[in-house]
Amino acid sequence: MKKPKKKYETQEARKRAFLVGIQDEGMTQGEADSLAKELAGLAQTLGLDIVAQDQVDVRERHPKFGMGTGKAETLAEKAAALEADCFIFDGELSPSQQRNWETLSGIAAIDRQELIIQIFADRARTREAELQVELAALTYSLPRLQHKYLALARQRGGRYGAKGQGETKLETDRRLVEKRLDWLKQELAEVRKNRRVQRKKRERLGIPTGALVGYTNAGKSSLLNAMTKANTLVADKLFATLDPTTRQLELGRGRPLLLIDTVGFIRNLPHTLVEAFRSTLEEVSHADLLIQVLDASDPGVDRYFETTLSVLRELGAYKLPMIVALNKIDQVDSIETRENLKKRYAEQCTASILISAKDHTGIEELARCIEELLSGEIIRFRFPLDRMDLVGLLYRNGRVLSETYDNGAIELEAQVRTHIQEQLKAYTVINP
Repeated sequence: MKKPKKKYETQEARKRAFLVGIQDEGMTQGEADSLAKELAGLAQTLGLDIVAQDQVDVRERHPKFGMGTGKAETLAEKAAALEADCFIFDGELSPSQQRNWETLSGIAAIDRQELIIQIFADRARTREAELQVELAALTYSLPRLQHKYLALARQRGGRYGAKGQGETKLETDRRLVEKRLDWLKQELAEVRKNRRVQRKKRERLGIPTGALVGYTNAGKSSLLNAMTKANTLVADKLFATLDPTTRQLELGRGRPLLLIDTVGFIRNLPHTLVEAFRSTLEEVSHADLLIQVLDASDPGVDRYFETTLSVLRELGAYKLPMIVALNKIDQVDSIETRENLKKRYAEQCTASILISAKDHTGIEELARCIEELLSGEIIRFRFPLDRMDLVGLLYRNGRVLSETYDNGAIELEAQVRTHIQEQLKAYTVINP
C-alpha cells in the first residue's frame, strides 16, 4: 500500500501583531478610540492577524519605553503568552525606544510610521511609486540600522517597494544607505522635472485642472469613475491609490476639465512619505480647484477634514478654492444630519455637495458647481491691507489668477461666482 504523500504548507503564515495605543493627558477618549480603530484598520490592510490591542494611559512619557518599565514588562509578557510576532505602536518610537522594546520582548517593535511605509511599499506598482516609497523607507531606517525589521507585507516580501524589506536593512551599512539615498533623490528630481514639463504642456492647452483630495478610503477613486466613466481601481482598503490618475471630464458647453485622483491622506502621515511623494503631491498645489471627498457616514468626518487641510497647508495648496463632496450620503439615514453636514462645510469652503459615488446621487450638481466656479467672470479687486479677511474669502470662494501689492493695498484678479461678486462689490476695480 502506497504511503500518502506528505503535504507541505505553501502559504506563509500571517504575522501576529499586538497593537498598543498610548493615551496621554492631552488626548480625549474619543480621539484615542478613533486612533485605535484606525491602527487596527492599518494592520488589517497589511494582512496581519491582531492577537491583542491594548491602550495604555500615561501621565508622563518615559524616555526608555514611552511608558513605565513595569507596564512595558507586563505587555512583553502578554505578547510572549500570545506568541505575537511584533508590537505595533500607534505613535512614533525613537530608535532607542525601538531597540529597548525589542531587547525586552525579543520581537520586532514597529511604530505607526513604519506600518504606513510598509503599506505604501505593498501598494506601489509603478517605478515612480517604488522610488518614492524606498526613499521614505531608507530615510526612516537610517538611524535604525540595528532595528529588528520584520517583513510584514506578505505579497511582496522584499526591500520597501522593491525586493526585500528586512534583510537589506540589517546588512546595509550607513555609507551604502546614504549612497542609495543620494541616487534616489537624483532619480526623483528627474521625475519632478518631467512632471513640470507635462504640467506646462497642459497649461498651454488652457485646460483647467481639479484635484480630488481627502482622507484615505473616502471614495476619491469611486468619484473619479462616476464623473468620468473611468475604470480606476476601487477597493475598500486604505491607500488603494498611490499613483495619481488623470481623466478628462466634459463640463457644460463642451468645456473640458482634467480631474486628478491623488493618494489619500491619514492622521500623522509620516513626514518622510510627504517629502518622498512631493513630486506626486505637487499636482495638488498646481490645480485650479480642489474637491475634498469626505465620508459623510463616518463619525470622525470632522477629524478627517482637518487632517486633509493640515497636509494641504504643508503642500502650500490651502488657498485654492475647495468644494467639499460629502460622499456615501446613501449611508446617512437622517435628513437633518445630511443638511447639517452640508451647511457646516459650506461655511468653511467654497461649496459643499451631498453625493454618493456608488449610486451617482449629486454627481450632476457637483459638475455644475465646478463649471460655475470655473466659468465665473474675471474681476480685479483692491483691498486695504487691514482687510486680509476679505482676501481669505476670495481665495476660499474664487480662483485667484494674480496677486500684487501696491501703495498700501493688495490687488487680486480672480474668477468668482455671482454671489461673491455682489459681496465684494465695494472693492471692485473699475477699468477705465
